[in-house]
Amino acid sequence: MGECNLDHSLEDVKSKYESQSEYLPSEMKPLFESFFTKEHTQELLNDVFHLLKKYDLSSNEERETRNRRLYMVLQNVK
Repeated sequence: MGECNLDHSLEDVKSKYESQSEYLPSEMKPLFESFFTKEHTQELLNDVFHLLKKYDLSSNEERETRNRRLYMVLQNVK
């Protein structure tokens, strides 16, 4: 994934999630719902946005890598 200098808002992340949700593992849905109810650092919002970006076009291997990173982030959100 290339570097991006844009800061993404929570709304950007929600929109990206909604556009990619059908491609994500169903077990992630409640984790994202919880994620969206909390405040997050800009860095975390940017990371999640980029993990979701073009998820549908990723290879299976790339999806597994992204899934692991997403689970790490989503399961550790306080």
